[in-house]
Amino acid sequence: MGSAGASAHRGGSPAWDLKPTGTDARFRGLAAVSRSTAWAAGSKGTVLRTADGGAHWRDVSPPGAAGLEFRDVEAFDGRRAVVLAIGEGEASRLYRTTDGGQTWTESFRNPDPRAFYDCMTFFDRRHGLALSDPVDGKYRILSTADGGRSWKVLPDKGMPAAQTGESAFAASGQCLVSAGPRDVWLATGGAARGRVLHSADRGLTWTATDAPIPAGDPARGVFGLAFRDRTHGLAVGGDYRAGEPSPRAAAVTRDGGRTWRPSARPVPAYRSGVAWLPYSRTTALAVGPTGTDLTTDAGRSWRTVDGGSYDTVDCAPDLGCWAAGEKGRVARLEPR
Repeated sequence: MGSAGASAHRGGSPAWDLKPTGTDARFRGLAAVSRSTAWAAGSKGTVLRTADGGAHWRDVSPPGAAGLEFRDVEAFDGRRAVVLAIGEGEASRLYRTTDGGQTWTESFRNPDPRAFYDCMTFFDRRHGLALSDPVDGKYRILSTADGGRSWKVLPDKGMPAAQTGESAFAASGQCLVSAGPRDVWLATGGAARGRVLHSADRGLTWTATDAPIPAGDPARGVFGLAFRDRTHGLAVGGDYRAGEPSPRAAAVTRDGGRTWRPSARPVPAYRSGVAWLPYSRTTALAVGPTGTDLTTDAGRSWRTVDGGSYDTVDCAPDLGCWAAGEKGRVARLEPR
């Protein structure tokens, strides 16, 4: 294990080390490539990339994107990445770079004013999906088979009906996540029940399961998911409004999302992002505006280890874990 991961496994508390970015953008999109390389995507059309562990950040924002809200970024390495802008109609867009952000190609602009894309995930370097809030009563799924060069809307015959008022939350880039070559899950809220939907065929057919994270309000539900394999998953969420209580805001599945159980000791407040530490069967991090929580028992119990504000978290295979959030905050996990 690397030092930060080893610290967590010994029962210590790894700590976030802030890496000044020189911007006040809010970063809800994050892609950890390694301990040295990471991408962050956020407000005001901002995309940053570091190749030296956060000591320096390069502004690689797509030209003309200043009016867009980037909420997700998926990076394959230090040169190839896809970013998602959210919003109604044409505000929802996808851009792709193959040269570290020196140039970008707009590969999708949403033509449907009823659609609102929230997040995306990739199974491998070629195959990926993006998720829109319901259109005509069903979630809309966009698919690529060429690394984000081109996208097509999948048929919705295999998608269950959405609940009244149900949507996904574009809070951390983790409302749509995948594990392995075909399995994908999407998180919902805003309706009577929070749900997690699962597909085992790259988004063609889905099954829906109620999650024990409270919903029943447009501000409440499941905000972020993480799966360390196709069976073991974590869900976090709550009520994103400042000062509102978020009871039972974490849950666990051990059967690929067919059933979910509430954490015995959940996160203490709203959390929007969650990530497993690589190569660990038991250790994960959850983040939100009021702090970071650590679990060392696969999500059954959580304890707060940092009080800083972050919206999203991501870990790379070499144990490089990063978090990002408001006011340009980006940090890397270090041993304490």
